[in-house]
Formats: sequence, structure tokens, C-alpha cells
Amino acid sequence: MNTDPYIIGDSTVKEPPTSFVHKLKFLGPGFILSASIVGSGELIATTTLGAKAGFAAFWIIILSCLAKVAVQLEFGKHTILSGETAIQAFAKLPGPKIGKGKWAVWMVLVALILKLVQVGGILGGTAIILNMLFPSFSILSWTLITAMVAASLIFKGYYSTIEKLSLLMITLFTVLTLASLYFLKYTPYSFSWNNIIHNAQFNLSGEVTAVAIGAFGITGVASDEIIAYTYWCIEKGYAAYVGPRNETPEWKARAQGWINVMYLDAIVAMTLYTSVTAAFYLLGAAVLHHRGEVPDENHLVETLSLIFTQSLGQGSRIAFLVGGFFVLFSSVFATLAAWTRVFPDIFGQLGWTDFGNILERKKIIAVVSWVLPFAWATTFLFMKVPLVMVLSGGMVGSVLLFMVVFAGLHFRYKRMQLSRPGLFYDTALWISIISILGVGIYGVVKIFAHLEFLI
Repeated sequence: MNTDPYIIGDSTVKEPPTSFVHKLKFLGPGFILSASIVGSGELIATTTLGAKAGFAAFWIIILSCLAKVAVQLEFGKHTILSGETAIQAFAKLPGPKIGKGKWAVWMVLVALILKLVQVGGILGGTAIILNMLFPSFSILSWTLITAMVAASLIFKGYYSTIEKLSLLMITLFTVLTLASLYFLKYTPYSFSWNNIIHNAQFNLSGEVTAVAIGAFGITGVASDEIIAYTYWCIEKGYAAYVGPRNETPEWKARAQGWINVMYLDAIVAMTLYTSVTAAFYLLGAAVLHHRGEVPDENHLVETLSLIFTQSLGQGSRIAFLVGGFFVLFSSVFATLAAWTRVFPDIFGQLGWTDFGNILERKKIIAVVSWVLPFAWATTFLFMKVPLVMVLSGGMVGSVLLFMVVFAGLHFRYKRMQLSRPGLFYDTALWISIISILGVGIYGVVKIFAHLEFLI
């Protein structure tokens, strides 16, 4: 029997579950996605935006979490029906070739290279927290140790291990964050939904907009995470279980069944990361904005710790550091797991490797899993400004979202469809697309109109 999930054959066909409980057993890609999502964007960018804007920009965070899901679903659906990864699908988008690769593949490669800085900031933040927990080791030492541990967990590339560790980390930081938000009502920083609604603003200052666009690019399912989701759908088995496309009624019913499982997986993931993201923002708005304290490079972790210590007490500082470690390291872990798939696939589309050869693919995954963490570590040790590094990556992600939207439209209207989507699905997709384009264009205009805040 074929054991490579990237090769679709009759031997891997499996009928989809029909009951809700049975479907839950096949969830998993969304857990890895959530581990990646609830990381730097939530702990650093989202909380910083709340500290700067108060409750005024809460709508941006909710929009960011909800708006991109329909595009993610379109990517997941296309992968299940075609067996193609996002990069393989990008190679079929209309447009010119540059050398052996399509422009879209090159664009992803350039974006990921630029986002090395962002993940370097996340890895550096993890090292800073570990240094505060165990100061006998320097930040330099913890940076290298974190890189080494991440590589050790990923280099063999086992999907089941990645899924289980992601679920564990999600559980830990979700419980801690929601508990902190709950106990805030017993403090002077208590707030109500009326405070959120009354203070909402749509005309944000240039300074706040710069942070907001960075946060929009990171929070919710970001562009590189939408791309990564297709790999997890394949490795979970969704595409292989559908079997080779043959247009028979049996195949169509099986395909729709596994698409429905993927929908449930994405919705559960959205519920998880939206809850935690909203909690981080509200903690930043209620505590840090009220105190007039905005996280900066010199006191980043100390300032962020206030969102826990002011609600759970001074004794919770250790809990915050432990929770902060899991939040940031989960993002490093899940991002590394995804990029070890994406980079070899890109290399294959550019004619540098053979991604379809399982032995060669595993070898490249192992190599990339060691190269990337130390590249991230190097960027942090060179720049040493994790907040700026994280937000810069968010802005790169916002630009990449434009190309992801274009691909989603191409999948919907030009590539294979199981049947004509219903009005609700198409409406949700267009709301998602308009929201992404609208916030992106709005952000570019506002930022260029207030360049003095970025200099």
C-alpha cells in the first residue's frame, strides 16, 4: 500500500465519516494552524495594538480572524479535489514564468525569505522569556538552544507528532489566556461590551494604523498559513481518502464528505484562535492602554506580563512566562513544520529538486529543518528588536495576501469545482476577499500618508 499522502491512488480511498462525533476524530490540520496562528501575532502584535489603540481597533482583530477563513476553505477544497499543494497550484496560475518557475511561486519564495525576520523575532522572544525563567543561560545561549530544539522536533517530519504537540500547546496557552481575561472583572481594569462598542473607531491615526496593518497580516490565518494548510490537509489524508478524480457519483459524494470534514476542522480552528486572539487584544486594551504602557524593545516581556499579573496577581508572572513560552514556541514549531514542506515544494517547482520523490523530499525536509531555525536565530542576534521584526513580517504577509486572494478567485472560477457553490458560500468568499483588499489598500494609503510615524 502506498504510504505517501502526496500520491493519490485507489489503495488509499476511505469513506468519509457521517456523524459529528466521528468527524471529530479526523480533525487535525486546524490544530497545527492554530499553533502557528496563536503566536507572535497574539502575544506581541495584538497586545501592542490594544495598548496603543485601546478598544478602538478591536474590530480589526475580529475582522482579521474571520475575514480570511473563506479563502482558506477555498484553498483546502481545491487541494482535496486536486491533490495539489498550494505551491503546485500557484505554478498553474496565469501569468509569466521567470526562469523555470511561475511568478507566483517566486513571489512566495521572496515573501518567505523576507519573513525570516519575523520568525527570527518570535524565536528571539522565546529566548528572552527562557532567559527570564532561567537566567543562568544568556539570551544568546537560549536563542541557539531554542533553534536546536525546534529542529530536533521537526527534522523527521512526522505529521502525527506535529499534530499532537500542536494540540498540547494550544490547550495550555488557551486555558491560561482565557483565565486571565475572566479574572480581569475582579480588578480596576474591568470592562464591558458597552466600552468596546462605544470606543470603536474606523478612522485610526497613522501610528495606530501601522501597527494595525502589521497585526492584520499576522493575526487570524495569515497568507503563509493559508498556504501551509494545504500541506496539512494532504498529510492528514483528506485528498488521498477521496481517491483519483473520476467524476462518478460515488467519487463526488466521497469528495464532498471529506470537504465537509475539512470545513469543520477550519471552523473549530477559527473558534480557537479567534477566542485567544480577542482575549490578548482585550487584555492589552484594558490593562496596558489604561496604564499608558505600550510594549517596547527594552521592556517588551516585562510590559506584556502586566496583562496577567494585573488580573491573576503577582504570583502569576511565572505562569505568564511559561504561557508566553508556549505561545511563542508553538509559532516557531508550527511555522518550521510548515516551511519544511513549502520550501522543498518551491525548490521542486523551480526545477532544483524532485518534491514528488518521497526519499528526496524527506532528505530536503531534514536539511531545511536545521537550516531555517539557525537562520532565524541569526536574524534575531543581528537585529535584536523582536517587536519591529514581528510587525515587519506582518506587513509582508499583508502584501502576500493579495496574491493569495487572486489564487483563491482562480480556484473558484477557473479551476476544478465539485459543484456550483451555494449563495452563502460565494457571499462569504467575496466578503472575505473585499475585507482583505479593503484593509490592505486602506493600510497602504494611511501608512504613506503618515510616513513620519514609521521613520
